[in-house]
This record gives sequence, structure tokens and C-alpha cells, in this order.
Amino acid sequence: MRAAIFRGPGDLRIEEIPEEKPGPGEISVAVHAAATCGTDLKSYRRGHPKLFPTLPARFGHEFAGVIDAVGDGVEGFEVGQRVVAANSAPCGGCWACTKQRPSLCENLSFLNGAFAEQVVIPAPIVARNTYVLPDSVSFASAAPLEPLSTVVHGMAEADVNLGDTVVVHGCGPIGLMFVKLSRLRGARVIATDRSSTRLAQAKESGADEVVDLTAYETTAERSAAVRELTEGGRGADIAIEAVGLPEVWEQTVESLRPGGTAVLFGGPKAGSRFSVDAVAMHYSEYTLKGVFHHTPQYVKTALDLLSSNVLNGESLISEVRPLEALVDSLEDMAAGRGAKYLLDPFQVA
Repeated sequence: MRAAIFRGPGDLRIEEIPEEKPGPGEISVAVHAAATCGTDLKSYRRGHPKLFPTLPARFGHEFAGVIDAVGDGVEGFEVGQRVVAANSAPCGGCWACTKQRPSLCENLSFLNGAFAEQVVIPAPIVARNTYVLPDSVSFASAAPLEPLSTVVHGMAEADVNLGDTVVVHGCGPIGLMFVKLSRLRGARVIATDRSSTRLAQAKESGADEVVDLTAYETTAERSAAVRELTEGGRGADIAIEAVGLPEVWEQTVESLRPGGTAVLFGGPKAGSRFSVDAVAMHYSEYTLKGVFHHTPQYVKTALDLLSSNVLNGESLISEVRPLEALVDSLEDMAAGRGAKYLLDPFQVA
């Protein structure tokens, strides 16, 4: 079968490899839709210590498809079912899991290999984070389940309430999902970015105001432009960072009102640091929250959102392409030419 193989930063190839057979507790899925994401782009460019501890490795983790084989001991799944799975599952027994913090699990089981004709889902993910798709949910809509699950996690930490002013810094796919879910919570939403295309998408997703940051040179100027759009110029009740750059983390904190909450969501590269005004932190009583990954609870909530048609994952897709277009799609994401691409292994290149 054809599959994407990651051999190191900048070296990602579509190769012919043997098909895998599912072991005990595992299921094999014929991939009908696999979506690109920001983590894929970052991993392609610089590697990822958690996802790719050894190389070469299979690549990709957002997908949906049809079960084509079932391993021994699997219950609740059978050949021919349409399914979607998250990219990991917690162990349930480490200190983090016992303290009800499964996103911090020390023994997360990861799935890689979605950019391929077929992928085997590991047993822990089959048991805790794999679902049969309702007929009403397309493969394309279901494929971005994993990033939506992380955004659901972020929304739970943000605790957005009716009437809040929320500013979302960054209008890539993650930012757009934060815009949509914040609007569903009844918030007034401001979105910021440097791309006119992404800002237009934010407006389509429900943002009340957008701020083009290209006109501002400093973090102070950018955060001031956001505060000008808030009540009394005080700042946002909740500010969400969806980029993964330290300077945007600082911009996010500086756009808060006194007593506001910053959700620091985007994953920065190793060694990154950012600064906080200690005086403002003290006297304005800011709350800063880092958010990582998802949990089985948030995965189920994300699927419920898709199943009820409150959200449609297809709205995040810029274009459907063949598997051989994977590297070009990642480069197009980096250049801002598209938000998210769907790779169909059955589409002819």
C-alpha cells in the first residue's frame, strides 16, 4: 500500500510498504479522508519528540474510514463500519489519570500513519477513543475530530459565558473553531491575524470584529488595537492564543481586561520563552492557562457536535487532494494559501 513515511525534518515521502494486520484489540481501517493540521506542518519542518521518538515513522493522525479487519478480542466494532478515531488515548492508571488529568497522561498511546491507504488503530485507542460514525457525518467532516477535541478542551478551560468578549489570536483552523464555539456560547468575538484570507474566514465563522495586524509593528500596538474594540478599552474577558509563537502569547495576555483569562493554546517550539508584566499580573489578577491535547470526554463531545450538525468539519477544508499532494499541501499551509487540506488515498493523482 501507499503511505507517507517521515524520515526527518523536511524529508517526507509517499512510499510503497506492506499492509499491516491488526493485532489483539486492534482494528484496521481503510482511510477515506485524512486531514492536514498545524502539528503536521511543525513536525514536517522540525520533528516532534512525542509523536516521532524514532525514525523513520508513519505520518498523519486526523482521519476517518471503513474498518477492513478486526483483531482478536475486539468488541463493538466489525468489518464494514464507518469509524473515526482520535490520535491518542490515556492509560487510565498513571498519577495524572488518577487525578483526572488524562491530557497529561505519562503513557499516552499515539497513533501515526493516517496519510496512507490503510492504518491500524492501537488497542488503547480502539478501547477509549474510537467511534462508529453516524450516516449523517461524512468522512471529510469527521476527519478533523482530533483538533476539534482539543478546542473543546480549550473552551472548557476558557469558561466562556453569555455576553463575554473573546479575542482569538490566530485564524488558522484551530482559531476558526474557537471563533465558532465562542459564538455558540453567546460571546462577542474579535479575531486577529496577518492574513486577509484567514480574517475573511473568521468573519464567515462568526467573528464580530477582525483586526489585521500587518499595520502594527510592536506587541504593545497590536494588543492596544484589540483593546480599542472592547468595552471602555479595558480589554477582553477571555483571550485565546492559537498560533504557538511567544510574541503572540505576550500579545494575548496584554489584550486582557483586569481579571481576564488567557488560554495559551498554540504549541511553541522547544526552548521558547515569553514575558509577562509582573506588575500587571499582580494588580490586574490575570489568569493564565496552558492547554494541551484532549481527553476521551472532549473527543466524545466533539463527535456529538459534528453528529448534531452544530459544526461541520468540511467547512475547514480548503481543497481535497490525492495522497501524493501531501508535501505540497503542507507547504501551501505554511504559505497561507489554504487552512486545511483533505488527502483522499483513492483520488488519482
